[in-house]
Amino acid sequence: MYKQIAENKRRTVFIMIGFVILIVAIAGVFAYFYKDFWIAVWTLIIAILYAVFQYYCASALAVAMTGAREISKKDNPRFYNIVENLSITTGLPTPKVYLIDDKAPNAFASGRDPKHALVAATTGLLDIMDDKELTAVMAHEMSHVKNYDIRVSMIVFGLVCVVGLISDLAFRMMFYGNRRRNNEGSPVGYMLILFVAILSPIVAAVAQMAVSRQREYLADASAVNITRYPEGMISALKKLQNHSQPMRSQNIATEAMYINNPLRKGFFSNLLSSHPPIEKRIERLENGKKNF
Repeated sequence: MYKQIAENKRRTVFIMIGFVILIVAIAGVFAYFYKDFWIAVWTLIIAILYAVFQYYCASALAVAMTGAREISKKDNPRFYNIVENLSITTGLPTPKVYLIDDKAPNAFASGRDPKHALVAATTGLLDIMDDKELTAVMAHEMSHVKNYDIRVSMIVFGLVCVVGLISDLAFRMMFYGNRRRNNEGSPVGYMLILFVAILSPIVAAVAQMAVSRQREYLADASAVNITRYPEGMISALKKLQNHSQPMRSQNIATEAMYINNPLRKGFFSNLLSSHPPIEKRIERLENGKKNF
C-alpha cells in the first residue's frame, strides 16, 4: 500500500514534468511557424501557470463538468452517513460529498490529497445499491483517496483537457494562420503544425493509459479489507455490470476518475480505457476471497 502511494506521488511529478516538456516542444513549433521567439517564451510561462492552476483547481473544474452538487447530511442522510463512517474506519478526513443527477450508476473521487478530497455518486447508483453494496463502492472510492490515486487522475484530467485545446489551436493555425502573416506559410511549418494536431490526441490517449488499470484492482481489494465483506464489493460490481450505461455528461478527460467507464461502449473506448473489464475485477475478488 505504501509503495503504491509513493509510486502515485512520483507519477504525478513525472506527468507534470512531461506536460511542461510537451508544451515547450509545441511552443517551439509555434515560434518556428510565426518566426517569433517570444511565442515560445510566453507559451512556457502560460504552461507553468496552467500546471499550478490545474493542480489546485482541476478538482473543482471536474466537478463542474460532471454536474455534481455538494450535499450535506440532511440532503441525503443515508449516503452521507456511509461516507462519514468510512472516514472514521479508514482514519481519513471526511471528504466533501457530492451527488450527480444521472440514472447511470457510477461514482468517483477527486482531489489533490486526502485533506482536499471529495467523493461523488450518481442518483442511479444510490437507487440500485443496498447499504452493503453502497458501502463497498464508497470504500473503493475512499481507497483511491488513501492511495493518492485521486491526484494522478486529477493531473491526467488537466493534461487531457489542455491537449485537446492544443489540437484545436494547431488546426486553426494551419488553416487561418497564413491570413495573419504577410509572407506565405512555410511547407515545413505547416507540416509541423499538422504533426502537432495529430500528435495531441495520441498524447491524451497515452496520458489516460498512464493511469494504471492496476489501481482499480487495488481499490477493489482495499474496499474489501475496509468492509471485511467481499460479497458486498462483488455484488456491487455485478450490479454495475448489469446496469451499466453511458452517463449523460460524458467527457474523456473525466473517464479515469469513475469506478466504471462512463463513456459509450466501443472498440476504442474499451482499448484506451483506464478501467479493466468488470468481469476481470469480479474474478479477482472471487479468487481472492480466502485471502481477505
